Formats: sequence, C-alpha cells, structure tokens
Amino acid sequence: MDIPALRERAETYFGGLAPTHDWHHVERVVENAETLAGRTDRAVDEDVLLGAAWLHDIGRKRESDGEIADHAEWGAAEARRILETQGVDPATVDAVAHCIRAHRFSNDVEPESREAKLLSDADNLDAIGAVGLARTFAYAGEHGRTLHDPTLPPEADDSPAGETSFNHVHKKLLRIRDRMYTDAGRALAADRHAFLETFVEQFEGEVAGER
Repeated sequence: MDIPALRERAETYFGGLAPTHDWHHVERVVENAETLAGRTDRAVDEDVLLGAAWLHDIGRKRESDGEIADHAEWGAAEARRILETQGVDPATVDAVAHCIRAHRFSNDVEPESREAKLLSDADNLDAIGAVGLARTFAYAGEHGRTLHDPTLPPEADDSPAGETSFNHVHKKLLRIRDRMYTDAGRALAADRHAFLETFVEQFEGEVAGER
C-alpha cells in the first residue's frame, strides 16, 4: 500500500470544508492513530490503520453538501475503489473499508478489528479535550447555533445532540470517554475528559456570575 499516495489522494476530497471536519482534522486523527498504535502491546497492521486514517473522512464534503446521507458508508466504498486502483490485495481492502465504515460515532457499525478500534478511538479523541471544545464552538459559529441558554439546562434538553453548544458538551463530549475501545485510547481520553470537566465547572460559574 502506497501511504504517501493515499495521503495525497485523500486531501483532494477536502476543498471548502469547514474547520470542524477539514484536512487538519484528518492530520490530527492520523497523529492520534500513530500514538495509539505505539502504545498498544498487540500487533497492529499499520498499513491498514494509516490507510484508513487518511481516507476515513473522504465522504465528509459530499455529506456536508447534502449529496449523500452517510459519509462513512460512502467513504468505505470510495476507499475500496481507490485501493483497488493501487492493486492492494482484497483482504487489506476489506480491512480498510471496515475501519472507515465503523469509525463514525453515531452509526451502529461496531469496529471488529484491532485497527478499526484504534481508528475509532483516534477519531473520538479529536472530539474531546481542548480540540473537541474548539470544534464544538466552531460548528456553532458556522451554523449560527446558540452557545448557551440558561433556560434550557442539559438535563432538560431532550434533543439527541443538544440544542446548544454547551448542552452538546454534555450530550456527546462528556460521554466519549466511555466509548473508547482500547486501553491506550481510554488513557488519553481520561486526560481530555478531565479538561472538559474543568471547562464545564468554569463555564457554569461564569454564566452564573460567580467567577
């Protein structure tokens, strides 16, 4: 598998995307994946992991533009086509496609392979901690969403993802730590989760005029 060529090919799918899922997100996920792979005591097929990491969000632009419903499903199929043109063996193609299909937080496809679990954890790590918060509020600015509504606390918000950015932190970000699949992922998520808890406490104190 030609990883540098895959990286160059993947980048062509990201023109015009907002900061929440731009090319820099992909680069961070790759960094996370490499870190997690280096901290596991089990064998990892790095070609499969890195190939999937570079290609995992190639469907994001199409989903953002309303052309497809699920970037993970479309991306897995597109990755197959890309890898097959490289002459990659079918077993590896299947493995990469599974990683991409299973990486999405909100879908119902469970990662089965070691590489798929590592990719899922690497992607989820970019959604928590300082980076996750930055992405959450960048999304709010992009879509004109409310940052915080004191009349709608998280416990009274029945929406799946949260009606406000602050509620989204509770609805999604603070739950990600418990969705990690690997020991290495859980260890990194613990630090980022602790940062989120500090942020929530500070935020609540500030909006109440107590800090």
